[in-house]
Amino acid sequence: MRVESPRLDPFEIRILRLLRQDGRMSVQDIAAQVGLSATPVARRIRALESRGIITGYSALIDEPALGYGISVFVSVQLDRQIDRALEEFEAAVRSFPEVVDCWLMTGSRDYLLRIVTESLGSYETFLTGKLTRVPGVSNIESSIPIRRVKSGIARTP
Repeated sequence: MRVESPRLDPFEIRILRLLRQDGRMSVQDIAAQVGLSATPVARRIRALESRGIITGYSALIDEPALGYGISVFVSVQLDRQIDRALEEFEAAVRSFPEVVDCWLMTGSRDYLLRIVTESLGSYETFLTGKLTRVPGVSNIESSIPIRRVKSGIARTP
């Protein structure tokens, strides 16, 4: 089954690529690079936002520079996959600042989380003091990444 992608013209594609590289780029700079004046570029950006293609803007933060040197990928299996158990787990995870990403998964695990902490000791404290105490958690598997090979925010056409 192929999902239809939204129709984007070549200018919109170039605008998305430029904003992905630098979300603070001015409309005038984008216009100069795509070969349009500022007004149509601003209109296209607003249209991309209203269509939900551009969902927001944020700063990229170097976690180790803030003292968060450890990332751990954690697979979580719940004892039941019913709506209430999923909702309770997700509510708990949203309250943990250590959880940077959380995905509901298919396969043998229910969730994949990226946990960011200061050290392995603080990860252990999070694991034993918070995550294992969430009702319904039956199995946890931690994987510590060695090195990031590729980093991206979003795929663009």
